[in-house]
Amino acid sequence: MRPAEPRDARALNDIYNHYVRTSHDTFDIEPGTLSRRRDWLRERSGGRHRVFVAQDARQVLGYASSGPHRARPGYATTVETSVYVDPACTGHGVGASLYGALFEALREEDLHRALAGIALPNPASVALHHRRFAFTQVALFTEQGRKFGRYWDVAWFERALP
Repeated sequence: MRPAEPRDARALNDIYNHYVRTSHDTFDIEPGTLSRRRDWLRERSGGRHRVFVAQDARQVLGYASSGPHRARPGYATTVETSVYVDPACTGHGVGASLYGALFEALREEDLHRALAGIALPNPASVALHHRRFAFTQVALFTEQGRKFGRYWDVAWFERALP
């Protein structure tokens, strides 16, 4: 586990775009560009908003990030978190290790809450957030997003931060 670097942008983009093309885990419809991913990475280069990657000897296996919840200053102590893992590496604890590294780093920041939106169904993500990282479901928005010709519910989870 390590903080993401600019050289990771292509790998992060490839991982994310897999989910854009194949799942309802994100409501992006079109794959993102490398330029947009580089901007996204620059916006999360430290402090409250950051990205951690898991890497083996050959490749980036996944990433976890924290970013702004809303642009208004009163929301500054709340972050939205997410984790994406290369599909060949899911089910091996990569996501949990990434979130562990992210939340450990966020301990030093002036933060109060972490939020995560999970498009349902997604039992693995619900288990990771709820059972492993003590997120509590605080809302369920029905048919909040549309992708692949249907509407999907989104559960919102929150976690208190020290």
